[in-house]
Amino acid sequence: MSSFTAHSSSPAASSGDALENLRQQLRAESLKKQLSAIHELVGIGDQGIELLQQVLLERQEQPPEILDGKIIQVLYATQRPEIQSFLQSHWPQGRVPTPSERGIDYASLQALLVAQSFEAADRLNMQKLCELAGPDAARRKWLYFTEVEQFPAVDLQTLDTLWRLYSEGKFGFSRQRQIWQGQGQSWEKLWTRIAWRNETTWTRYPNEFIWDLSAPDGHLPLSNQLRGVRVMAALLSHPVWSASR
Repeated sequence: MSSFTAHSSSPAASSGDALENLRQQLRAESLKKQLSAIHELVGIGDQGIELLQQVLLERQEQPPEILDGKIIQVLYATQRPEIQSFLQSHWPQGRVPTPSERGIDYASLQALLVAQSFEAADRLNMQKLCELAGPDAARRKWLYFTEVEQFPAVDLQTLDTLWRLYSEGKFGFSRQRQIWQGQGQSWEKLWTRIAWRNETTWTRYPNEFIWDLSAPDGHLPLSNQLRGVRVMAALLSHPVWSASR
């Protein structure tokens, strides 16, 4: 007589339970649990990928969060034509809205961040900041602190949101500001904390910087702080950060 009983679970049922558990994990408040679920779903294969697509669609009317940014990144990384088509059809300009008070197009920056091309994104970020400052800054390719003080809040929020959402919350001006405040607003402590400086030696650009998510929190984006601390001070002291909290 067979020992099989009606109470035995089929592989399909077990798989369904696992998927549902991971779906619930994506709804958890813990970012760590969300990111873990995303990686597990990718590891499952087609069923996991399909579930990530479903979750993105379910969330498309909500303001984007780090969860959305990470799902977009892992789907993009599959390099599967049908998934690229899915992303392009639903979010041709990217999942994150990129408003600009001065009409600057941030779509190319979003594309680089989705692809996790952080070095290229950092260079483009500085270019966009110079565009934001005006024609003179765009020509010279660096900023005066007085120009930073006049940046529209909308644009700084856009740039910060792009960096935060596509870096698992590790990068962005607001993250740098948070660390700076946590270090008692000490610039020397900040440079060490975000690995822009090692004791008395500045980190050499570009080879000594870390262009992936193994970097310390706040490592990116870079600024032209080597011309003095005032540009960075203007960025981190901009009224937008106080207003957005």
